[in-house]
Amino acid sequence: MTNAAHRLLWTVVALLLVAGGTATLALTYGTPDAMVLSPALLDGWRQAAPWSTLAAAVAGLLLALAGQRLLARELRKPGTALRGTLSHPGRRPGRTRLPADVLAHALERDLTGGPGVRRARVVLTGAPPHPDVWISVDLAADICGGAREHVDAAVRRFAVTAGCQPAHLDVTARIEPGRP
Repeated sequence: MTNAAHRLLWTVVALLLVAGGTATLALTYGTPDAMVLSPALLDGWRQAAPWSTLAAAVAGLLLALAGQRLLARELRKPGTALRGTLSHPGRRPGRTRLPADVLAHALERDLTGGPGVRRARVVLTGAPPHPDVWISVDLAADICGGAREHVDAAVRRFAVTAGCQPAHLDVTARIEPGRP
């Protein structure tokens, strides 16, 4: 869901809760022994005794499950990896769809092909047209130079190939311990 959809959903939930509380307050205001449910409704509930209780339990279970799923989606980490596909409109009618994990693995392969790069890890986050690119590279201890230029060139090739410019680029380089 988009941020706007989440805001709309929580606004609707809040309005429903406020409306329910206001209606209950209006019904019981000023009379300490006021009943919220009418006697006819209570008699109907009692006549359908086993099924009404079962229906209330099922409805409560469904609402609890829906609430649990909603909270789980809201409480997940915001920086999770980009999932799905990067969609890019072409010059002619149609779209090019690229799986995000394939793009990340391709950039990792490109980075490890450079001099002195032992290992690379790439994570794509953020919005698909302009994703955030998080790169971690492990460099050999005896590397003299050229690693920065290699990473810059790999990111430029990635931007041209994927058809999107990274909104944020974070590169972490670690040098393996060894002989200086």
